[in-house]
Amino acid sequence: MAFPTFSDDDFQANVLAAEGPVLVDFTAEWCGPCHRLKPEIEKLAGELGDRLTIGELNVDLSVRTAIAYGVMSIPTLILFKGGQAVARLNGFQPKDKIKAQLAPHL
Repeated sequence: MAFPTFSDDDFQANVLAAEGPVLVDFTAEWCGPCHRLKPEIEKLAGELGDRLTIGELNVDLSVRTAIAYGVMSIPTLILFKGGQAVARLNGFQPKDKIKAQLAPHL
C-alpha cells in the first residue's frame, strides 16, 4: 500500500489544514525500524483508514518540518488534528499500541 508523501512544501496544506485527523510517519529510506513499522501502519490503515489520513514524511528531504516538530529519532508517528499535534509515538510500535494511543483523538 502506498501512502501519500508529505513534504516541507505541502505540509501546511495537506496536514495542518486537513479536514480530519492526519497521522504522519516521520521516516527515512535508510531506517531499519521504519521499514519494520510500515506493515503495522498498513494494517492500521486497513482498520482506521475511514477515520484518518495516513501519510509519510521523509526527514532527509523535509528537514524543516522534522525540526519544527522536534523529531529527533525515527520512526516517529505524530497525529495532527485541527492543525495541532495531539499524539506522538516514538520508535517501532505494534499496531494495537498505535491504535490505542490514537483512539481518544478519533
